[in-house]
Amino acid sequence: MSDYIVRATAAGAQIRAFACTARGVAEEARRAHNTSPVVTAALGRLLCAGAMMGSMLKGEEDLLTLQVKGDGPVQGLMVTADAKGNVKGYANVPDVVLPANAAGKLDVGRAVGSGTLRVIRDMGLKEPYVGQTLLQTGEIAEDLTYYFATSEQVPSSVGLGVLMARDNTVKQAGGFILQLMPFAEEAVIGRLERNLSGITSVTSMLDAGNTPEQMLGQLLEGLDCEILESMPTAFCCNCDRKRIEKVLISLGKKEIRDMIEGGEEIEVNCQFCNKNYRFSVENLTEIYKKSR
Repeated sequence: MSDYIVRATAAGAQIRAFACTARGVAEEARRAHNTSPVVTAALGRLLCAGAMMGSMLKGEEDLLTLQVKGDGPVQGLMVTADAKGNVKGYANVPDVVLPANAAGKLDVGRAVGSGTLRVIRDMGLKEPYVGQTLLQTGEIAEDLTYYFATSEQVPSSVGLGVLMARDNTVKQAGGFILQLMPFAEEAVIGRLERNLSGITSVTSMLDAGNTPEQMLGQLLEGLDCEILESMPTAFCCNCDRKRIEKVLISLGKKEIRDMIEGGEEIEVNCQFCNKNYRFSVENLTEIYKKSR
């Protein structure tokens, strides 16, 4: 199944809903960063959330950043997404290994720990919109549910999941976001709560072969779910040599001169996709000429 996001409404637009399947996104991140299973699960969940929240952006050039900072061994996670389904991200410490939690699952909450969740929306204005809340569990989905309710005053339910295969590759990944509009009726809220109580997990739905449309069909059963659109999503980094050159130029002449005087080739790493760019002394000399 290809990775994609669906957007829907239900109960006469009293509910807006998003769902995605993103095994390829999570697996590409795992390969790029060589993440351990628990970090793959944590980063994969945040990537799924980023992809769906990115699809909520209005402008084609708008950007979303999700930043998790915790006192757990993974230290932090960063994901950015655009309105076109492109998403990328990394973990500060990719190789964390922890025993399973009491339920026998990957212990994402312990890996992340206590800390903060920041949501940054850059919509081309002078200043980006920044919302921040305290992490509630470190499990990502519950933290985003809390964020939507407290920072954006939108009652929401967020479900995210990453299922690992025996060879530690990603078997399934995806999620959903359900949001109540201010005019939602009590009967609609009650039905949605009953539907949610009957759902075991995102990964169990995906592993049973359910598509995002079918997941929303279960979540919004009896609420007249209407699928509005679908869009592909992919792990996609827009770094290239020219962008890295601009970063080096921004360091200023002194920094670049120090590199040149070192007489050694330098290597610059893109944190998001883990690609390395090499610059010889001759390359640095050309960049020095362009700098101020």
